[in-house]
Amino acid sequence: MTDPSPAASGPPQIFDARRRAARLARSARRFREADFLHRRAAENAAGSLEAILRDFPVAVDLSAQPGAFSEAVAASDAAGRIGPVSTPTSLDQRAAPGAAALPLGPGSTDLIVSLLSLHWANDLPGALAQIRRALKPDGLFIGTLFGAGTLKELRGVLTEAELAERGGAQARVSPFADGFDGAALLQRAGFALPVSDVDRFTVRYSDLAALVRDLRAMGETNVLAGPIRPLSRAVFARAAALYAERHAEADGRIPATFEIVHLAGWKPHESQQKPLPRGSAKMRLADALGVKEQTGD
Repeated sequence: MTDPSPAASGPPQIFDARRRAARLARSARRFREADFLHRRAAENAAGSLEAILRDFPVAVDLSAQPGAFSEAVAASDAAGRIGPVSTPTSLDQRAAPGAAALPLGPGSTDLIVSLLSLHWANDLPGALAQIRRALKPDGLFIGTLFGAGTLKELRGVLTEAELAERGGAQARVSPFADGFDGAALLQRAGFALPVSDVDRFTVRYSDLAALVRDLRAMGETNVLAGPIRPLSRAVFARAAALYAERHAEADGRIPATFEIVHLAGWKPHESQQKPLPRGSAKMRLADALGVKEQTGD
């Protein structure tokens, strides 16, 4: 296993920011071939904004792979209410959320979006706190990150294959956040009316090599801190065989589980509805987002 390396101060450095930036740079040419997860997250974010009948003139996209959100908003009913979406130009900033100060002044932004990037933050509460400080009072944050169920099949077969071939195994798949912690993380970072939902789904691949090609094109391969021993052909072949043996469906294709945690929270403002008492668990999503709830006929 790869042990997190302690920083001189602050949280353990679970992820290597330079390695992450290199993975993103390498994936840029092929990202459009495997951007379906980012498009799904962006369309969900745009759909949430369609229901919020207010303007967000200053909007910032902090996603490591920017562009999907702007495209989704432009095609949505919220297009006229979202100002031009800007993106930090620094790849290092997008690669390692929270590692450096955001290039945004305190209280300067109406809307901040971060899609499928925050799972790489070494200090997730700190990254969220930076985002909250950059928002204007009553400003909105919408974020998504991979949750704990993501790539659970891959995690299992890689570990088993490496143990069998080498007698020991490194962590190969990132530790992802539990979706049920999302609202608590937002509250800890100072957000009001925090909301967390989880979107779980399965993508089917012809084989393990096809799954790995997509992960590389997304820039989502291993960036854990510390030395990484390359996978040998023997380990990969055994992992592919185990994956097919344990998980293959009737047509021979293998499933890959993805879990996207959706977060939403507001910068506190005196005009906001007050939450119900702790433990009541009766806050409605419509109340938290400040929209009217619609019912079908």
